[in-house]
Amino acid sequence: MKNPEGKAAQNIVLKIKDVTLRFGGLVAVGDLSMNVPEGSITGLIGPNGAGKTTVFNVITGFYKPTKGSVDFMGKPLTGLPPHKVCEAGLSRTFQNIRLFHNETVLENVMIGSYVRQKGRWWQNLLPFVFPAALREEREIRAGSLELLAHLGLAEQADAVSSSLPYGAQRRLEIARALATRPKFLLLDEPAAGMNPQESVELLNFIRKLRDDFDLTILLIEHDMKVVMGVCEYIWVLDRGLLIAEGSPETIRTNPQVIEAYLGKDAPVGDGPVGASPPVQ
Repeated sequence: MKNPEGKAAQNIVLKIKDVTLRFGGLVAVGDLSMNVPEGSITGLIGPNGAGKTTVFNVITGFYKPTKGSVDFMGKPLTGLPPHKVCEAGLSRTFQNIRLFHNETVLENVMIGSYVRQKGRWWQNLLPFVFPAALREEREIRAGSLELLAHLGLAEQADAVSSSLPYGAQRRLEIARALATRPKFLLLDEPAAGMNPQESVELLNFIRKLRDDFDLTILLIEHDMKVVMGVCEYIWVLDRGLLIAEGSPETIRTNPQVIEAYLGKDAPVGDGPVGASPPVQ
């Protein structure tokens, strides 16, 4: 894959330009610029404390940058609250799973669908007065069941979400994100807590998500085998600064990346793939 900077402007769906985020005197992200091409699977990696999740929080409206801008499909996202960012077509998962643990699997996915709901919630209390709201609720339920089937969770639809095994909870969080009907999906450590076999299966799962739902995907991941196996282009942060970008082959042997992960004395052959270092 070519450098996103060389892509035609109309193919860049997410553009981050000169973004800086400060917390008092701490610079969490410094002058970051990134382009993410449409339909790509792009990685954002770096050692602990690099600022990766902070970048996700800036993109999705949880943090407002101190300076700089975030544009999606040519429209500004900077300063929008998270629900407006979601309405614009971006959805995400979290490093620590954030399900509604007392709700059923189906209810969790339906909650994600409500960002596209046309009627008001209170209209469902008066179905004979507002029949369109009742029809929409049925459509949301049917669509949510279809999503669960697609992700292999249909049999657990009526189970309380907290009762699911860890891997199934990960898929449920992705299903809820997909229920918002996004064009762009941000995955924060989707392989966290998975064994090596599950991580391998995740590679095909992410590609299938991209293809089946016509998505652009940006992911943070600590498992370098997943990153190198699924990402077409990779951006690398260290202490809030961009230190490298390029194809997996380029990143694999980049001296700055190796130093950031393993220290100054690490040989080039011991790059992040072989070491599989923990990152956040």
